[in-house]
Amino acid sequence: MSLSSSARFIKACITSLLAVSLCSVAALSHAEAVLRVSAIPDEAPTELQRKFKPLGEYLEKKLGMKVEFTPVTDYAASVEGLVNNKLDMVWFGGFTFVQAKVRSNNQVIPLVQREEDEKFKSVFITTREDIKTLQDLKGKTFTFGSESSTSGHLMPRSYLLAAHVDPDVDMKRIAFSGAHDATVAAVAGGKVDAGALNISVWEKLLAQGKVDTKLVHVFYTTPGYFDYNWTVRADMPAALRDKLSKAFLALDKNDPHDKEILDLQRATRFIPTKADNYRAIETAAHSAGLLK
Repeated sequence: MSLSSSARFIKACITSLLAVSLCSVAALSHAEAVLRVSAIPDEAPTELQRKFKPLGEYLEKKLGMKVEFTPVTDYAASVEGLVNNKLDMVWFGGFTFVQAKVRSNNQVIPLVQREEDEKFKSVFITTREDIKTLQDLKGKTFTFGSESSTSGHLMPRSYLLAAHVDPDVDMKRIAFSGAHDATVAAVAGGKVDAGALNISVWEKLLAQGKVDTKLVHVFYTTPGYFDYNWTVRADMPAALRDKLSKAFLALDKNDPHDKEILDLQRATRFIPTKADNYRAIETAAHSAGLLK
């Protein structure tokens, strides 16, 4: 091969390598420019997807990057997904946030919560007329939501224990429905005497006419507590974290497009939050023996 041919060959090789490198960088940049989002499966997967779609499209415009929602199979998977870098942002309940905080050794940050989450509540429902108080649940069958649910298990259990009702000892049988809407179905269908779920889902089902109030009624509503929030990993770039926070805080119920997003999230507005807000949840989890 002549010197000129060798030079041309080397130049071609360098050009090819450079092209491959540029393609790799471009592909990597594209891969990094995706915000991977999920939420605890406290409702049916199709409902979670429906609720998130307009919010995801809004965040894409505000962030200038692709936003992908990936449903998870259970509450534990949402925690592990964030902790193990498979997800970038997750809609957690207070208890799952605490689990992620402990599991990651404080390497997660709660960004925002709905204003409603400052004083969230759970409701206890039944079809029976002889159940009027928490004490009346002794000897009865009962269902919580998911074992890792704040409003469907941890806080209802906490208030039951405060009323001197130990679900594991005093009730005839307890079950876990897996989701709030499933709890309503279990009670309405006579599978259990009573159950507990988050007040937001209860009110949504009422508004949609999916509850026969002649059959199922609320007999106890808990005091308020901090609950849901959007949480990110601590290693998320500060600039992206700031953009995300500002995007949520900018949602205005007086703007028709924003109102659609807020209504689907069952929120009047989003406000900043912090890890200290969930200390009471962490204490309740330890007291109930649900956090080791």
